[in-house]
Amino acid sequence: MYEQSFRSNREMSAVTDYFTGETYSYYGFAKEIAKLHIMFDEAGIKPKDKISLVGRNTPRWCVVYIATITYGAVIVPILQDFTPNDIQHIVNHSESRLLFLTDSYWDGLDEDAMPNVEAVMSLTDYHVLFERGGDKMTKCIDQMTENYRKRYPRGFTADDIKYAEVPNDQLILLNYTSGTTGYSKGVMLTVNNLTANVAYISTIKDHSAVPYFHKGGRTLSFLPLAHAFGCAVDFLTPLAVGGHITLLGRIPAPKILLGAMQKVQPEVICAVPMLLEKIYRKQIMPLLEKGPLSIAMKLPLVNEVVFAQIKKKLLDSFGNNLRILVLGGAPMNKETELFLQKIHFPFTVGYGMTECGPLVSVTPDAREFKATSCGMYLKDYLDVRIDSNDPMNIAGEILIRGENVMQGYYKNEKATADAIDADGWLHTGDMGTVDLDGTLYIRGRCKTMILTGSGQNIYPEEIEDKLNNMPLVLESLVLESDGKLYGLVVPDFETCEREGIDKVALEQTMQENLKLLNSQIAAYERLVSISIYPSEFEKTPKKSIKRYLYNDVAKLGLK
Repeated sequence: MYEQSFRSNREMSAVTDYFTGETYSYYGFAKEIAKLHIMFDEAGIKPKDKISLVGRNTPRWCVVYIATITYGAVIVPILQDFTPNDIQHIVNHSESRLLFLTDSYWDGLDEDAMPNVEAVMSLTDYHVLFERGGDKMTKCIDQMTENYRKRYPRGFTADDIKYAEVPNDQLILLNYTSGTTGYSKGVMLTVNNLTANVAYISTIKDHSAVPYFHKGGRTLSFLPLAHAFGCAVDFLTPLAVGGHITLLGRIPAPKILLGAMQKVQPEVICAVPMLLEKIYRKQIMPLLEKGPLSIAMKLPLVNEVVFAQIKKKLLDSFGNNLRILVLGGAPMNKETELFLQKIHFPFTVGYGMTECGPLVSVTPDAREFKATSCGMYLKDYLDVRIDSNDPMNIAGEILIRGENVMQGYYKNEKATADAIDADGWLHTGDMGTVDLDGTLYIRGRCKTMILTGSGQNIYPEEIEDKLNNMPLVLESLVLESDGKLYGLVVPDFETCEREGIDKVALEQTMQENLKLLNSQIAAYERLVSISIYPSEFEKTPKKSIKRYLYNDVAKLGLK
């Protein structure tokens, strides 16, 4: 894929750093890869060796990633939000021989804690930050240009873009999940796993049969590329079809993000639902609840005009060139989702997991997307089964088998056996149902599901979804102890401060929320109380709440 793309798109822009303006054409990108391949050769790196990579999304981060997999080595991308201890653990556990990183991360790491690493290179210009036992790597870097000229005495041409023959079932990516239960596991993904994802994403089309990802298409990347979602959709796929990727480094402040969207004018935007939910709560809800628009919303026909205005305003904020907004990585708030459908906004919600590299389901056409679902599973690539006697109506664990499914967890046979059964089914840990057409609906996690004494299944995420839409609630958790349910809420302190809401008034609002919530849910789902938590919940890099930190109801003072 990449040999062909780099050759046929060699004059086009491949990757740009939004802040510095540094840009590689496809030809320039291929040249940088060629230099790293020579350096790997000189340093004695062999196919299947591991190379770790940590830092913000930059053109050189991208070069190291593609250079590693096209050499036949295994890339180990590490999320930049991980702590130094986590980074060192992953480097050691993966048995990485080399480590590339953004310079600022090196200050927090201890070379003695990573005894297998032979050298650490800067992503600024590949200079050696540390080398163990000699100066072989330093010499390789110093002689990189000289060795490059020796290898290509007549200049580097499109015919020289030739990469290693790597078997389809060979490990090529070791992706450590963010995890919520201690040290994360190394997901082993093969050439086939990544190819299945890129092949599917690169061929999806809108209702006019125009591919979303195409030659010259513009992608604005702000999700972490070390995470499977951002990597597959914002990076690997555009690069395989001749798209132009503009990198924002990491999720920036809203003002910077909106400015970048205006400048880049992307056709496809990939984001986590939190982005849309914040826009809906902060910008749209106030318009609909107060002032002229709130009155207009109650008038037949007039409200359609209001919806059209809001849709236009949203599209303008996304650069006025948006064809589809793809949301994933976390559940979508139902109220926000239903409103977006009401105004006919072009969005869809997908479902995936690192263990599938990541894609499991998505409905490419926003007009066919079913509310509260996470799209249709990839029938040409996967089989999906719901572990339930009535998979359309009674939730069961979602099981997956097919092209996208990982080999297993690195050096962890027990975890692999727990995840993939003897028949090859990956047990996702997610509870859901499925329609006849293959549309998936997620109800919650197996681990968080609460079974009542009367045999009722309670999904805390569904109650939290309702609670999160109530006044002054920023985020929430529903916890269980001794058969009783408790709500833990992080208030919207910013709104409280702006509107002069004191502690007493805030407590009163939460009591009103409790009454309203309990009137909207089944008797067995009702909460005993809602308590205020003073700061935002700790989250994983993909913005999932680390629920395991908040399991002790007594310790939290809720009883």
